Amino acid sequence: MDHQQYIKMEEAYGAHNYKPLDVVLKRGQGVWVWDVDGNKYLDCLSAYSAVNQGHCHPAIMQTMIDQAHRLTLTSRAFRNDQLGLFYRELCRMTNSHKVLPMNSGAEAVETAIKTVRKWGYTVKGVPENEAEIIVCANNFHGRTITIVGFSTDENSRKGFGPFTPGFKIIPFDDAAALTEAITPNTVGFLVEPIQGEAGVIIPAEGYLKEVKRICEENQVVLILDEIQTGLGRTGKLLAEEHSGIEADLTLIGKALSGGFYPVSAVLSNSEVMNVLQPGEHGSTFGGNPLACAISRTALKVLREEGMIENAAKMGAYFLDGLMALADDRVEAIRGKGLLVGMEFVPEAGGARQYCEKLKTAGILCKETHDNIIRFAPPLVITRDEVDWALERIAKVIF
Repeated sequence: MDHQQYIKMEEAYGAHNYKPLDVVLKRGQGVWVWDVDGNKYLDCLSAYSAVNQGHCHPAIMQTMIDQAHRLTLTSRAFRNDQLGLFYRELCRMTNSHKVLPMNSGAEAVETAIKTVRKWGYTVKGVPENEAEIIVCANNFHGRTITIVGFSTDENSRKGFGPFTPGFKIIPFDDAAALTEAITPNTVGFLVEPIQGEAGVIIPAEGYLKEVKRICEENQVVLILDEIQTGLGRTGKLLAEEHSGIEADLTLIGKALSGGFYPVSAVLSNSEVMNVLQPGEHGSTFGGNPLACAISRTALKVLREEGMIENAAKMGAYFLDGLMALADDRVEAIRGKGLLVGMEFVPEAGGARQYCEKLKTAGILCKETHDNIIRFAPPLVITRDEVDWALERIAKVIF
């Protein structure tokens, strides 16, 4: 079948909750993907940072095959020989005390919400059912009913209420607003170190450090959602490292499996995580041996193959190259590591048109918030491949 036949089949039988570019992919390797018609593309989205290690990384693939032959699922009713190793390696790598494994990023966020509420009632002494969590405007933490309830994106909220109470929204990158919003019932502050879906919005220098200080002074749990920014994307293992802080809870996912399997985790200090008791939270698939084995190798190759350092180096090179190309249609270019956003002025006519043209030129990327293109290639990209991308971006957009 050609790509049009695949697209018609999707449209006929699938829910219409996405608006993808009309390219039908069938194979991937490293930074490259191929469609059903044999066309080759440079992937500049990395499945929203789920394939930081590159498509079909051979070591992760081999681990998946080997573990699938041995044992895939036990549920948490029984122990398995991969879970403890996964815990230990992830804690040592991230300087965490405890890990709670889940499957999706949204599940990790929901887990954090439940955990800090329980901590608020059992440790901080907040009256039952009165806990408050502060979040930021223009956030993106997932699409469950609870999460979209504290989104400021009307498209995510409209038609899905009523929503879960207990959340307070403040501006991003505004430490004074955080101080003002805190009450005796505030148990947590949930924030992205860089707002990815909002268009790669990077806070001012010192913001997260000030946030950490405010949370400590007011006995508020700082929760950093690093599901997109974590695991090397910004040129550090975790984006919080750029600010020299450690969150009380850190949420990771996506690249935790290198794109082979849905895996997420809540990283925590012992004080917060120890409030959970048997039967209070869990997941049939969370912490399964297949997921743990895959994640262990995904973390290993990130570190041993220098992908994090490469993200810092190639990200700076890519950002400089884009800035050199920009003309008066570009409002701003922002980036940290290999997470880069190019924002167009309203008069430029929207970013979707450029994504369509770039697809024709062999580059796959996606618009966000109508007028922003996010460039986020796998962390294995080389200088020659960045040059290849810049050459085509120059021809198509500028």
